[in-house]
Amino acid sequence: MKRLFVLTTLFAFYAGGISAQGFLKGGQVHGNFEIDAQYYQPDDKLGITDSSLAGKVYGMNAFGNLIYTNGGFSAGLRYEAYLPPLNGFDARYEGQGIPYWFAGYQGDKFEITVGHFYEQFGNGLVLRSYEEWALGYDNNFNGARIKYQPFDGVYLKALAGTQRFFWEPYEDDNRGIVKGFDAEFYLNDMIPGLREKKTRIVLGGSFVSKYEKAKTKSILVDTTRYVYEFPENVAAMAGRVNLIHGGFNLVGEYAYKMNDPSAMNGFIYKPGEALFTSLSYSQKGFGVTLSAKRIDNMSFKSGILEQSNALDINYLPPLTKQHLYSLPTLYPYATQPNGEMGVQAQLVYTIPRKSKIGGKYGTKIEVNYSKINALEKEAVEPGIPIDSTGTLGYRSNFFSFGELEYYEDLNIKLSRKFNSKFKASVSYFNMKYNIDVIEGHPGEPMVYANIGVLDMTYKLDYTKSLRLELQGLFTEQDRGDWATVLLEYNVAPKWFFSIMDEYNYGNPDDDMQLHYYNAAVAYVLHSTRIALSYGRQREGLLCVGGVCRQVPASNGFTLNITSSF
Repeated sequence: MKRLFVLTTLFAFYAGGISAQGFLKGGQVHGNFEIDAQYYQPDDKLGITDSSLAGKVYGMNAFGNLIYTNGGFSAGLRYEAYLPPLNGFDARYEGQGIPYWFAGYQGDKFEITVGHFYEQFGNGLVLRSYEEWALGYDNNFNGARIKYQPFDGVYLKALAGTQRFFWEPYEDDNRGIVKGFDAEFYLNDMIPGLREKKTRIVLGGSFVSKYEKAKTKSILVDTTRYVYEFPENVAAMAGRVNLIHGGFNLVGEYAYKMNDPSAMNGFIYKPGEALFTSLSYSQKGFGVTLSAKRIDNMSFKSGILEQSNALDINYLPPLTKQHLYSLPTLYPYATQPNGEMGVQAQLVYTIPRKSKIGGKYGTKIEVNYSKINALEKEAVEPGIPIDSTGTLGYRSNFFSFGELEYYEDLNIKLSRKFNSKFKASVSYFNMKYNIDVIEGHPGEPMVYANIGVLDMTYKLDYTKSLRLELQGLFTEQDRGDWATVLLEYNVAPKWFFSIMDEYNYGNPDDDMQLHYYNAAVAYVLHSTRIALSYGRQREGLLCVGGVCRQVPASNGFTLNITSSF
């Protein structure tokens, strides 16, 4: 904990001692930092003993960003420390240093960045780099990027670089080099005759290539050894369209990736494809969205042997709702890059105010449905099993859903404000979850779960409020039934208190019918927030946008400090 104290002190001194004005004449300095620390305690019921902790009684993840701007010039860096990483984060993060720095200049029509940066082309099907602190996910590029607007309505991007791989510096053969180009055309701005039209048209296209020094792989079949090489250059390309008319918005993107055998797909040579499309309509009090996707062998990494979340070049949207209540998050969906078909529909409607059903303030109805299945796969040739290493893997009808179900979620939420002091919402979730595929638990049955949530908030006065949350999860599979009670007390804008108990009362193993209790307090001063909690953490997946990490069970104290300046 000594290192935590030193870091906290340095950050606080730094944030308070540097003026945001005048670091250099005409320049500004700003930034932010976060410290997440846990102190672990043995818990026999969770199977956590002194020996299983193996001397790791605490973990800490921390970062600090510092950014300087002066006119069109900007430069910055990020310091990170994992001393050691929190449980559930990749052990390869252990250490400290500056994994991210950049310098750049932005003019009226031209922008250049050198160093580290994040970027996205279109919906990300062929390229998206981003950072998600809660997941320990960071695939930033280290290289150079140029953005250029040669004419009105034309936006060009070009980049080249290597991706972050924990603390490992780039060497000639430890990962690939990524190059990319993207163009976007706003036709209404480009063509004078379309500028006053109500229909807005945006077209775009992307090209990305990965160069990775050739590797070979050998397999032994009976008494014959086969040796084959992987391609050094792999290209991916995508085209997209966005049509907007009044409240209608149509988005579509198709991506194609050349053969890219890797550890993620079992070293097959089948090209990859992805299709994402979404149609939405919205007006005051009403909105509806229909979406569909097809993912077919679209893992795209700058390291062919990597199987963790690291070195992803692209992003594959999950097309499922990201839940905020704790029990529905027991069963989150992780995108399956080797093949899936998915659909999603969402409806939001507000029953008008002062109507018989809507009440004085109106009633909001939200309905969301999503379904994800496997692809329908056929053998390439008779006698060759599907997904055989060194082959084209399989054939698949582009528009066919496979019979194997991965995930299904129907959820409904009603929200209503009853008077100036009291508001409430009630939610229902019906979920189907393939724990075998999503979490890699072979032989486990499909999970069928029904979940109910009642969320009530009562405003005591101008600054104080109470919130009570009651949840129940009912299933005959996995760990059985759960019940959750959460009580929050807020004193705006400075204090927050909460107590929670998640009780796995229906666990078929009587010894695991446990209470996962937690108590927390938080204090906010200006732009700094300090939160301390104590309790148990249940084991499970933590997912953000279809990207997941496994969170192990734990017991102990958790400290979170965030601040900006």
